[in-house]
Amino acid sequence: MKTFKLATALAASVALPSIGLATELEVTHWWTSGGEAAAVAELAKAFDAAGDKWIDGAIAGGGGTARPIMISRITGGDPMGATQFNHGQQALELVEAGLMLDLTDVAEANNWKDIVYPPSLLDSCTVDGRIYCAPVNIHSPEWLWLSNKAYADAGIPVPTNWNEFVASAPALEAAGKIPLALGNQPWQSNLAFGAMTVAVAGLDVWKQVNVEKNMDVAAGAEMAAVFQAAADARKFAAKSNVQDWNQATNLVISGQAGGQIMGDWAQGEFQVAGQVAGTDYTCLPGLGLNAYLSTGGDAFYFPKLQDADKEAAQKRLAALMVSPEVQVAFNLKKGSLPIRGDIDLAAANDCMKKGLEILASGNLVPSGDQVWSPDVQKQNEDLMVEFWKSDMDPGAAHAQWVENLKSGL
Repeated sequence: MKTFKLATALAASVALPSIGLATELEVTHWWTSGGEAAAVAELAKAFDAAGDKWIDGAIAGGGGTARPIMISRITGGDPMGATQFNHGQQALELVEAGLMLDLTDVAEANNWKDIVYPPSLLDSCTVDGRIYCAPVNIHSPEWLWLSNKAYADAGIPVPTNWNEFVASAPALEAAGKIPLALGNQPWQSNLAFGAMTVAVAGLDVWKQVNVEKNMDVAAGAEMAAVFQAAADARKFAAKSNVQDWNQATNLVISGQAGGQIMGDWAQGEFQVAGQVAGTDYTCLPGLGLNAYLSTGGDAFYFPKLQDADKEAAQKRLAALMVSPEVQVAFNLKKGSLPIRGDIDLAAANDCMKKGLEILASGNLVPSGDQVWSPDVQKQNEDLMVEFWKSDMDPGAAHAQWVENLKSGL
């Protein structure tokens, strides 16, 4: 088992030798919130310091908006130098079509198989034994973020788990607070449901449904209870009239909302706002009921370019993204966990340390992107939008969800 040492801090600066004339690479991604922008700036700074030039291609609106644009450019003959995708199957068809650069030589030269942890991250980059992407972080979506101010205003203790949060909702509403902040981006509803699945049904049920593909369990009583719990929880979010995830996070930061189910990237927003983990806000991985992480996150793929200099720069950037210095600088700003287990993160805040401890324990599951196709993911995303934003019957939603899963078998 690989462990994370938390004894001393590494410098966040990157010092790599100059390579002569700078080669420009356009890099597309969907990191546009305050915390995300601060993190991606670390990647750009490191690439520029090494002698090349990062041309930022941020696309607002999140991955659901950005991915179709990225894919269209690559398939349409207008590829960028590098592009973000999530770990999993999002870029599989592009790889199979021969449109992505093979990074196996970079991975072998830098011993990625020995340092990338958990191994499933590199497995997600591997097609037919060849490596096509550079993983940069681990993001787990199953966190409950709580406003200490909102609970102080309501005169009640900060919850320690999801069940206590549910019980606290009436007091929050009586104090004029929104119990649950939830934005209108489609993926947010799907994320909230996924987090509740483990919190309500447990890890074993999640694995049986998503890893073993047991449709009897998917249609069973444990998952029916999750849909009923989600139907109850959607009432808590009824007055959360914001669009973007970071706007929902700001409702928690400002004390207008009691909590938010969101990935650990929310830490970046709390940091930009100057808030301190454990003092101004509380974080509960696994919604405080199951201390685990799903190994989702982000990776960069490098579309094939008809330019030898640019291809060399692509490989330099791929190696740089996995380097120890960049892993520290980037992930401290992003709020995510590093993809290598041999670096110090003494500067991590209390919430990141919780994640590091779980990661070191090995209590991990794959992300939805790693176990279901993009088609199944999109079907369930659409279903969750309808379910969370209406009075859709939980039984009907459950039945449709099972049919969506079956379509991916």
